[in-house]
Amino acid sequence: MSPEVISMREPDEPTTSERVLLSSGRYILFGPFRIDQQRQEVTRNGSRLKLQGKVYQVLLTLLEKPGEVVTREELRMRLWPADTHVNYDANVNTTVNKLRQALGDSSDQPLYIETIPRKGYCLLVQPEVSDKSPHSQFAHSQPSADSAEESSRSAGGLVFSRSDIAIVLGVIGLILAGMLLGAGITRLWISHAVPVFPYPLATFFSHSSATALF
Repeated sequence: MSPEVISMREPDEPTTSERVLLSSGRYILFGPFRIDQQRQEVTRNGSRLKLQGKVYQVLLTLLEKPGEVVTREELRMRLWPADTHVNYDANVNTTVNKLRQALGDSSDQPLYIETIPRKGYCLLVQPEVSDKSPHSQFAHSQPSADSAEESSRSAGGLVFSRSDIAIVLGVIGLILAGMLLGAGITRLWISHAVPVFPYPLATFFSHSSATALF
């Protein structure tokens, strides 16, 4: 008679496929935070957070089971080997509080980490795992004006900003206005100029020539 095989998994414990596979990508995103697993760096809106080793491990443990209870025993096994003699309860509490402080979270009004009394902790947000950095994707899909200008210059083209165009058009307008004003003043002066001689120049020269002969 073959021995009976008993499963050690709790009935309500999810399978691995239902959990977030953090190994499926380099970056983990949740809320304003981004985790670079290769560098073990956590940033918030581009600013780096200083997380100690055990605090970082607690965060990863919670990210693996979003929306589910991570027991204090799971955290103890994740953070300390079996032969380590420490006050596990106090150390777990201290580590989770440090994580909350780094994330700007609160136990009274949690945004990310909720305390489940007499059980453990629960991550309240759903993380996303990706191989590509969100900043590189944004820069690739929407290049900035500076990068576009640099690429145009490298290609040998001329790049003019809106302010440069406005200045050039203003200068051209002033030049045209000055030319029109000068032409108008000249025409006005010519039309109102008083003749130097009361008679036509031809008559003047004819009388002068006759006087010189006599």
